[in-house]
Amino acid sequence: MSATQRLAELGLTLPPVAAPVAAYVPAVRTGSYVYTSGQLPLVDGKLQGTGKVGDGVSPDEAAAFARSAALNALAAAASVAGGLDSIARIVKVTCFVASAPAFTGQAQVANGASELLIEVLGEAGRHTRSAVGMAVLPLDAPVEVELIAEVA
Repeated sequence: MSATQRLAELGLTLPPVAAPVAAYVPAVRTGSYVYTSGQLPLVDGKLQGTGKVGDGVSPDEAAAFARSAALNALAAAASVAGGLDSIARIVKVTCFVASAPAFTGQAQVANGASELLIEVLGEAGRHTRSAVGMAVLPLDAPVEVELIAEVA
């Protein structure tokens, strides 16, 4: 089954690629790889939530935000890869988590992104990953996700 078919089975569609809010592009292809800029949990151009995880944003909410940000990252990657089905595998994911000082569950938040990629791409969605706690993210977003993908 193709990634496009899996996405449809999940009841999802790739969203439009979010316009940059500064001096960068959403994704760049170089050779066989696509690198995305950090993607926020935007839906229809609106940030789904703001604040720090562990202080106003629950880990479960943040994992859902990471899932949404990963879908946006897939859309950005697909936009320069020749479509979703041109993505051969996800190589690396970095999930930045705006964290309250005592919050240490960044890996569980990042699972929201990782699980979405595996659901859509199957084994090709399994990847290396970093989950990093941050003091603050752009627009006060709770999470930001970037990825590196290999193109078929």
